[in-house]
Amino acid sequence: MNKLDTNKQGASSSMSPFAALLGRIKADWQVYVLLAPMVIWFIVFLYVPMGGLQIAFKDFSLFRGISGSSWVGFEHFYTLFEDENFLRAIQNTFVISFYGLIFGFPIPIMLALMFNEIHHFVFKRVAQTIAYLPHFISVVIVAGLVISFLSPTTGIVNLALDALGFDKIYFLTNPEYFRAIFIGSNIWKEAGFDSIVYLAAIASVNPSLYESAKVDGATRFQMMYKITLPTILPTILIMLIIKIGNMVEVGFEYIILLYQPSTFETADVISTYIYRVGLQGSQYDVATAAGLFNAVVAFVMVYAANWLSRKYSSSSLW
Repeated sequence: MNKLDTNKQGASSSMSPFAALLGRIKADWQVYVLLAPMVIWFIVFLYVPMGGLQIAFKDFSLFRGISGSSWVGFEHFYTLFEDENFLRAIQNTFVISFYGLIFGFPIPIMLALMFNEIHHFVFKRVAQTIAYLPHFISVVIVAGLVISFLSPTTGIVNLALDALGFDKIYFLTNPEYFRAIFIGSNIWKEAGFDSIVYLAAIASVNPSLYESAKVDGATRFQMMYKITLPTILPTILIMLIIKIGNMVEVGFEYIILLYQPSTFETADVISTYIYRVGLQGSQYDVATAAGLFNAVVAFVMVYAANWLSRKYSSSSLW
């Protein structure tokens, strides 16, 4: 190494981190120009609005504004946890999310495995298209279809019950049916599209593994169980972490379209509680406190799921 290179290294090591950052930006300015719109979008629409979270700790007034409203500390959080409706919303959120995870998470995996076992090209494409289509239907249309199918007078389900000699049931006014309707229709809508991720993971499996298994006399089920599933396990774990992180984000729009006061007992979740208290009841500070609680719980769940996945396997989000 000559003296000039030594001097350059000494100069670069003596540069401040800020100067080093400016040097990197100057060297690759084209990349940063392309990145700038997305960074600006995140700052303006995601990070700047976080300043509004202080409403949760203030006696907020629209006329005084955020800065003019007085601080009340954790008073709104005390109010929330003394409210039976909020506690019921927390319970419903986790019950619906848990059932949705238990019954809904494995179905896209099973669909992907079944699609992978179909070797007739035309039939496979038709089956995949039929499975994917519900994802592209608006949630408003799906809610309308559910309401029509379950109508006590003209719904196909009740017409079938009547034809079989059973009494007609108004499903959407009975709290005990709401969770099954919500979870079942959500699975129908999203399972096919969610299977695309697992199909992509299956496509990366080395074909020579299947050929070797065939030579050894393995059945298709054994190849699925011993080769395909272990290979896509990292993808399954990553998707599970994401699903766990979204457990508190139950489909707000869909519930709003389906539920009614008679089903609040089992249908009211945190997001609908925030909607009623904040937008309908104009209690913006209490609603913000509930939203902040929701976000903190989601963060803790994602972090815990990621930590467990990293501890017991080699897959994690970070």
